[in-house]
Amino acid sequence: MLKQFLLIAFIFCFKISYSQSSLENIKTSAQDSIKKSAFIKHLGNGFLPTKYFNFDLRYLIKYNQYEGIRTGLGGITNNTFSEKFRINAYTVYGFRDGKYKYSIGGSYRIAKKTNTWVNISYTNDLQETGSTKFITDGRFFQFFEPRLLNIDLFHKHITKSTTVEHQLFHNVSSKAEFSVSKISPTYAYSFNSNNTAISNFRVSMAKIAFQWSPFSKFKTSEKGLKETKEGYPKFTLQYSKSIKNAFKGNFNFSKIDFRTIQKFIFDEDNYSEITLVSGITNGDTPLTHMYHAYPNNISKETVMQRFSVAGLNSFETMYFNEFFSDKFTTVQLKHFVKPFNFSTRFKPQLVLITRYALGDMKQPEKHQNVTFATLQKGYTESGFELNKLLFGFGLSFTYRYGAYHLAEFTDNIALKFTFNVTL
Repeated sequence: MLKQFLLIAFIFCFKISYSQSSLENIKTSAQDSIKKSAFIKHLGNGFLPTKYFNFDLRYLIKYNQYEGIRTGLGGITNNTFSEKFRINAYTVYGFRDGKYKYSIGGSYRIAKKTNTWVNISYTNDLQETGSTKFITDGRFFQFFEPRLLNIDLFHKHITKSTTVEHQLFHNVSSKAEFSVSKISPTYAYSFNSNNTAISNFRVSMAKIAFQWSPFSKFKTSEKGLKETKEGYPKFTLQYSKSIKNAFKGNFNFSKIDFRTIQKFIFDEDNYSEITLVSGITNGDTPLTHMYHAYPNNISKETVMQRFSVAGLNSFETMYFNEFFSDKFTTVQLKHFVKPFNFSTRFKPQLVLITRYALGDMKQPEKHQNVTFATLQKGYTESGFELNKLLFGFGLSFTYRYGAYHLAEFTDNIALKFTFNVTL
């Protein structure tokens, strides 16, 4: 009887021990899965996480026509370091121009509920001439930035800035910025201001921007406000004011920029997307702060010599530095056809595309030593992409027609790679 009791007790203890071990294994497996998922999410956002500091993959290696290969290191402190304070910095080196560029900044959160941060930064770097960014735009990361390969018109800038970001409502975010920039174009350029040619100048700029997502759904958590369902349309409005004589600023001009994005979703992978971007400047505005309408075509003789990589929202047949405007509007229409289900691994997707740009400039003669046209007649291109053919690569074909159709037929054609990878 004692032996039977001991045997039953032994089996009972073994089962308890085995069950606890199994639960521990399941728990460990679940934790590993969560860690792996978080790690992949960080990589998808362009970060390589460590305990206190996340390395920023955007600065590892890039290429453009002015710097050649551009490589460096950068990153930002994470929540383990501090949930209220963060430090971000990067340094890069361009092998063609032989120059180091860098930036350092710090941020302090003054209100968690409204996600209110105060940021300061000092930057010594390059910026593409004619490019405009919405300061409310979140971080955007691509493993490969196609337009960057062909850009050659940059200006150097040393910028000191202070920004305040604040969540006004669940569906409205805002950001205000004041910056002082010392600007030196890397190309031969001067602006004629009251019969005085200015080549190097200062811009003291105040900006305020709002991003409104009226149909998105949000949820408040310990980590802050999170968008749980993306709704459309989305609207972004930004006002910029350059103040003459403030901190030795040379110009007095203003800019209003607007963007809206609408999606018509028929299925998860079958939808249409419309993007409208518009901007206008008023006052003496140098070329550095004008609009270029997102060109992505290089000036080479043949179609194959111009063969490169298509951008996400760029005009593929428009040549770099061909057009500049002080007021412009672009409309891009894309229709994503449901992927062709050839196999579990081979599902190419057809995207039909049409783009239109309209612009003008009041006094182009003020911009000296540069040659460009304006867009008052309206620029049109259409084409298609066949994406994800092999390892994320696809093909793009675009044709330029209408008022700015070129005499040589092949000069209106753009044939390029596409590259789409998601984690």
